[in-house]
Amino acid sequence: MSRRKLAVRLTAVTAALAALAALGGCADEVSSKATEGGGTGGKGDHVKIMVGGIDKVIYLPAMLAQRLGYFQDAGVDVELLSEPAGIDATTSLVAGNVQGVVGFYDHTLDLQTKGKSVESVVQLARTPGEVEIVSNKAAGDLRSPKDFAGKKLGVTGLGSSTDFLTKYLGVHDGVSVDRFTNVAVGAGQTFISALQQGSIDGGMTTDPTVAQILDKKIGKVLVDMRTPEGSRQALGGLYPSSSLYMNTDWADQHKDTVQKLADAFVRTLAWMSTHSAKEIAAKMPSDYAQGGEGLYVKAIESTLPMFTKDGTMPADGPRTVQRVLKSFNPNLKNATIDLEKTYTSEFTDKAKAKAKAEPEAK
Repeated sequence: MSRRKLAVRLTAVTAALAALAALGGCADEVSSKATEGGGTGGKGDHVKIMVGGIDKVIYLPAMLAQRLGYFQDAGVDVELLSEPAGIDATTSLVAGNVQGVVGFYDHTLDLQTKGKSVESVVQLARTPGEVEIVSNKAAGDLRSPKDFAGKKLGVTGLGSSTDFLTKYLGVHDGVSVDRFTNVAVGAGQTFISALQQGSIDGGMTTDPTVAQILDKKIGKVLVDMRTPEGSRQALGGLYPSSSLYMNTDWADQHKDTVQKLADAFVRTLAWMSTHSAKEIAAKMPSDYAQGGEGLYVKAIESTLPMFTKDGTMPADGPRTVQRVLKSFNPNLKNATIDLEKTYTSEFTDKAKAKAKAEPEAK
C-alpha cells in the first residue's frame, strides 16, 4: 500500500473515531423515549423537553409520563433531553434548542428581568425538594445557615435554583452572599465526591443523592425542604419548584400541543398520588437506582410530598418565590415583576376537567 493511500485510510479512521467520541460525550443529551412497553410512540406532535437532571427524583414526572405511555396516549411525541443543572436547561430553551424545560419555576421570574417571557404551564411541585447537607467533617461548626460565613457550599451550577436557595438561606440568617462561596459541583456522584474530598463543606442537592449520602454516612441534613412543612419553615411558605415551563410566544402559538403535554403530566401526577414509592420506582429505568432498589424507593418516598396532585400552582407560591429571590438578587430587588405572566393555569384547568369527565380506568 502506498504512503498516500495509507494516510487517507488513517485519516478516515481518525475521523470515525472522533465521531464516536463525540457521540459518547453527548450521552446526557441522548433522547429518552422508552415507554413501559419498549416503544417510542412516534405519533403526533414532536416536542423536545430539556430536564435539569433527568434522574433526579424532583423531576421524576417527566420520565414517568414517558414510561407510562401517557405522552403517546395524548398524541405527542416527546424527546426528553438532560442537562445536569437547571440553568443549563434554561439556556437551551432561550436559545431555541428545545420547546420546553422541566426545571424550577423561579427561572421564569429571573428571565422576566432579562426581557424574556417564559411561563410555567404545568406546576409539578409545591416545594423545592432540596436538602442542605453538611459533611461530617464540617458538622461541628456548620450547624445552620447562620454558620455559612467562610464556607464552600456545593450547588448544581451558578445561577441555578440551588444557587438561589443557598444564597437565600444565608441572607435570611444574616450572612451576606459575599461571605460564603457557592461552588458548582453538579449532582449525584460529582456532588458526593466533592463532599468526601473536602472540596465543599456542605451543599444543596436532591434525592437520590441525599439518600446515598445518608446511607454512606458521609453527611448530615442541615435544612430539609422536601415537605410543605420544611418549605414553610425554611422559606416562609410553599415554594413552587419543578414545573414544565416554556417560552410564552411558543405556548401561545402551539396551544394544542401544550394541552397534550398538560394532559399527560396531570394524568401522571394523579397516578403518582395513588401509587406507592415502590410502585413508582418499578416504572422507572433501572439505572436510576444507583444506590440500590431499596434506597431508590426510600428516596422517592422522602420526596413524594413535594409534588402537586394536579399541576396547580399554589396560591401564594409565586409571591414566596419573588420574596426569596428579591432578598439577594439585585436584578429582582428593584424590578417590577408581573407574576401573572410567569405561569398559566389555562392548560391544567382543561386537563383536570377532561380527567374528571373521563376518569382513569381502574
